[in-house]
Amino acid sequence: MAEPRKTRTPRTGRRPGASGSRDAIIDAARRLFAERGYSATSMRAIGAEAGVDAALIVHFFGTKARLLRESIQWPFVPEEAAQQVYGGGRRNVGENLARLVLDTWEREGDRNAIMTLLRAATVEPAAAEMMRDFMQRELFPPLFQRLNPDRPELRANLASSQIVGLGMARYVLRFEPLASASPDEVVAWIGPTLQRYLVGKAP
Repeated sequence: MAEPRKTRTPRTGRRPGASGSRDAIIDAARRLFAERGYSATSMRAIGAEAGVDAALIVHFFGTKARLLRESIQWPFVPEEAAQQVYGGGRRNVGENLARLVLDTWEREGDRNAIMTLLRAATVEPAAAEMMRDFMQRELFPPLFQRLNPDRPELRANLASSQIVGLGMARYVLRFEPLASASPDEVVAWIGPTLQRYLVGKAP
C-alpha cells in the first residue's frame, strides 16, 4: 500500500536577504496604495504582493501608516522646484507654480504618489501630517526665501489650499469639466490666483 503523499506547508516569515525583503515590501505597498487606495489596502495584501508574511511587514515598519510614509516618493526636489518657479522673477511665479503642479500630476507615476497621499490624508492622520509638513516645511520655504513676501505662513497656507483643492477636484473627485480640461487651461485659471496668494498685496 502506497504511503500517503506529504503536503508542503508554505513558508512564512523572512525572505532571504533582509534588505531585499524590505525593498520588495515598499515596492508592493507603493503599487497597491496607488491602485486601491490606503484604506482598501491591507498589510496581508501587501505581504502577498511582496511574497512575504504580513508579520515581516510589522517587523520592519510597525504600522501601515509608517509603511505609507516610507513608500511615498516626492516627485521633485523642493529647492530645484523653487528655482524653476522663480526662474522668471516675481511676475510669473503663480503661473510657474501652477505649471509645476499640473506637469507633475499629469505624469502617471508622480500623480499616483501624490494622489495616494491626498486620498489617505482624509482618513489617516499620519498622511495628513506628511502632506502638511511637505507643503509648509519643504515646498514653500525655498520659494519664499527668494520672494521675501509679508505674512509668508498665511500665503503658504492659502496657496496650499488651492493646490490641494485642485488635486482633489481634478484627480480624486473628478469634477467635470475640470477633470477633462487641458493642463494649459487649468494653469490659465489657477495661475492668477496663486500669483495673488504668493506676491499680491495683502488685504
